[in-house]
Amino acid sequence: MRIGVAGCAGRMGRLLLDEIARAEGAGLSGGTVRRQSSHYGDDIGRLAGREPVGQPATDSAATLFGHSDVVIDFTHPDALAAHLEAATVAGKPLVLGTSGLSAAQEKAVADAASRIPIIYAANFAPAVNVMLGLVRQAAAALGPDYDIEIVEMHHRQKIDAPSGTAIALGRAAAEGRGIDLEANMESGRHGHAGRRKDGAIGFAALRGGQVVGEHEVIFAGAVEHITIGHRSFERRIYAQGAVRAALWVAGRKPGLYGMLDVLGMAGR
Repeated sequence: MRIGVAGCAGRMGRLLLDEIARAEGAGLSGGTVRRQSSHYGDDIGRLAGREPVGQPATDSAATLFGHSDVVIDFTHPDALAAHLEAATVAGKPLVLGTSGLSAAQEKAVADAASRIPIIYAANFAPAVNVMLGLVRQAAAALGPDYDIEIVEMHHRQKIDAPSGTAIALGRAAAEGRGIDLEANMESGRHGHAGRRKDGAIGFAALRGGQVVGEHEVIFAGAVEHITIGHRSFERRIYAQGAVRAALWVAGRKPGLYGMLDVLGMAGR
C-alpha cells in the first residue's frame, strides 16, 4: 500500500516515514512540507533516516494524495481545509491525528467523511484507546457520586491545552454518564473559583520538559478513589498506531472511523 505523510519533516513526520518503511505491505509514496521549509525538496528516505528513495518532499497536497493510497496527517489545524479538499478530490482515505481542531473543523471532518473514509483520533496509541473504553465504562458504573478529574502532562513545546487526548477522555466520561462535556467542563481553575459544581468534569494541564504524554482520569468518591492512567515513553507508538490505521482503512466505505474500529473494539 502506498502511504503518504503530510508534514513529513517534523518529529512525528519522520517517525511516520520510518514506520511506513518498516511496515509489511506498505511503501512510501511521498511527503509534504511547507514551501519555505529548509527540507523542501529533500529525499523522504533521507528524512526517515534511511537510504534515498528518489522521492523529494513537495508542498503540493494534491500531488501527495494523487500518488498515495492513503495519507497520514499529523500537521496543524491551519492545514486541515487544504488536506480535506485534496483527499476528497482524489477520493483517497485520510488518517487524521491533528490535535486542537475547533468545533467547526471537526464538523468539516465529519462532512468530508460522507465522501471518503477518515480515521480521526485524538491519540493513536492502542492502549490509550483501550483506556477510553475503560473510562466510559467506569463513568457509567460509578455514577454522579464520583467526581471526575482529568490530569495531563506534556512537553513544554505543546501549544494546545487541554490535550486532544484529555478532551477525548472527557468525552468518553461524559458519554458514560449521559451528559454533554462542553456544558460540564471545568478547566484552568484559578483564585476563588468557588466550590466544585455537581457533575463537573475537571481538567488540569501540566507542561514541562520533554514529557511525551501522561494522562490520568480520577474518579473521586467520598470514601474511595480510582485512577485510570496511561503514560507514553516514545512518540513512536503514535506512529505505529497511525500506520496500523492506514493499513486497516484501505477499501473501507466512506465514513468517520476511530482507533476503536481499527482495534476491533467499536461499540464495546
